[in-house]
Amino acid sequence: MSTADRTGSMDPELERPVGGSANGRLFGSDVVAGTLRALDIPFIALNPGASYRGLHDSLVNYLGNERPQILLCLHEEHAVAIAHGWAKVTGKAMAVALHSNVGLMHGTMAVFNAWCDRMPVIVIGATGPLDAAKRRPWIDWIHTARDQGALVRHYVKWDDQPASPLAAREAILRAVWIAEAAPQGPVYLNLDAELQEASVAEPPPPIEPARYRPKVDSAAPAALIAEAARLLAAAKKPVILAGRVSRSPEAWKRRVALAERLGANVLTDLKIGAAFPTDHPLHAAAPAVFPTAEAIETARCADVILSLDWVDLGGMLKTAFAHASPEATIIHASLDHTVHNGWSMDYQALPAVDLMLAAAPDAVVPALLDALGTSSPVTSYNGDSCDAASPAPAGGLIDIDALARAVRRAVGDRPVSLTHLPLSWNGASWPFRHPLDFLGSDGGGGVGGGPGISVGAALALRGSGRLPVAICGDGDFLMGATALWTAVHYQIPLLVVVANNRSFYNDEMHQERMALMRGRPVANKWIGQRISDPPVDLAMLARAQGAVGFGPVAHVDDLIRTMGAAIAAVEAGAVAVVDVEVEPRDTPVGEVSAKDRRAQKS
Repeated sequence: MSTADRTGSMDPELERPVGGSANGRLFGSDVVAGTLRALDIPFIALNPGASYRGLHDSLVNYLGNERPQILLCLHEEHAVAIAHGWAKVTGKAMAVALHSNVGLMHGTMAVFNAWCDRMPVIVIGATGPLDAAKRRPWIDWIHTARDQGALVRHYVKWDDQPASPLAAREAILRAVWIAEAAPQGPVYLNLDAELQEASVAEPPPPIEPARYRPKVDSAAPAALIAEAARLLAAAKKPVILAGRVSRSPEAWKRRVALAERLGANVLTDLKIGAAFPTDHPLHAAAPAVFPTAEAIETARCADVILSLDWVDLGGMLKTAFAHASPEATIIHASLDHTVHNGWSMDYQALPAVDLMLAAAPDAVVPALLDALGTSSPVTSYNGDSCDAASPAPAGGLIDIDALARAVRRAVGDRPVSLTHLPLSWNGASWPFRHPLDFLGSDGGGGVGGGPGISVGAALALRGSGRLPVAICGDGDFLMGATALWTAVHYQIPLLVVVANNRSFYNDEMHQERMALMRGRPVANKWIGQRISDPPVDLAMLARAQGAVGFGPVAHVDDLIRTMGAAIAAVEAGAVAVVDVEVEPRDTPVGEVSAKDRRAQKS
């Protein structure tokens, strides 16, 4: 990432305030804004609102709209999603400001996505005035809640409502520390309007921010690491489930070294970011949202399974071993249990575990390597086992695999970060060889998150030399399209490819399954699902946000040429959207059984 991006700098002429704030007066919101700067928060994404008008003024006129710089968004959900995408690349928290209860209500889906994805986001809300005597008639009353944090308390790591500027400063320090400590997640702070707008008699004493965000290292006891190493070394068919891990290239190399040292088969998952080279000889099955038959068989045949914070370990074990007790010895490295609660079931099924390593995977892997010693690896890999460019697809209509081949061919040997993928994506169609090659899904299954998350990821990738590419479904794009205005306005290059099957097709498959189960006509599955009559002009919708729009592209022969023009536009600094009409593909494995498919064909 470029130095400019890390410091929060953009075009120096973009949204720079005039005049200065050196008038000798200090307000509560100035203390809040100054704390964000002291913590080196680069950006704050927001949709404006009167409840935090004091903070908005402080960001502009006290800080000069720099570190953090405001990112204006057209919807609160986009603001949170952009911060979520930033965290996916950097592992660091960006700030978000949400207007009162109503803005928070708009943003809750994106907060839930970040929670399920275990990504740090600092959500700053506002309310009030809490003192009823100071509320303006009507509007201040409907924008005041007694316990606003209750709207999101079940899916944030922590929330607070400080009552003074000094308490607000401490709350922000605590919030950033908690959000970025593993397992990461969003936090929420609610600021009373009166706190923001009140004068502060004296500047607060200076602080050393680093002392209030100490690094929290997790490590499993040496005896447990030694036992895990012994079990893995003795295994005949070890399997590593590479789950929630960091974007660190060094940690990536250590995971490869561990797999090669053990000769262990490795499985990865499209619900989360790239964790292992998918064209490595030890990568046993194409990554997918739902485990493929090859992945299930790999897990079923294992004698020792090492889970590196695998999402839904219990579900994988139940799928592999049915309802019997797993025959394999299960080692689980995770801290995720520390954030489970009784409201959200995102913790998934309870897995059988024989050896628990309560530590982050990035800490466990090097410890295991040390414990295993320096023996020669069972399998080695040089990272060059297949070409970066795929053959040209044949002519005709476009399915999702043809789309993937065309995009790969068009990008050539450019480093690419896939910031989002549709449910129908075939994990075998695009190899991942770097932790930034794929950033994972939206986390909570919230349709509409893809565009905003991709804008945030593209912001974090700007200046890195990597081409950010989002491949979104048409439903996802339609719900999140106005997030692109923020990317255009702040000059954040991004390529968005819309896999447009003109339907909420995942739900068509659900209706097909219901019809098959109940002996009813499958032919009616499209009703209430199809996005047609009239079709939405997605390229025009992109152009309405200031992006460059292409399409619709309906034939493979036109696709590579169009993709080349779109990539050229992005490399020139634009946001480009390509509308590709794809033939619908059935929902990934796990949704419709083979028996149901046979019944449909008959």
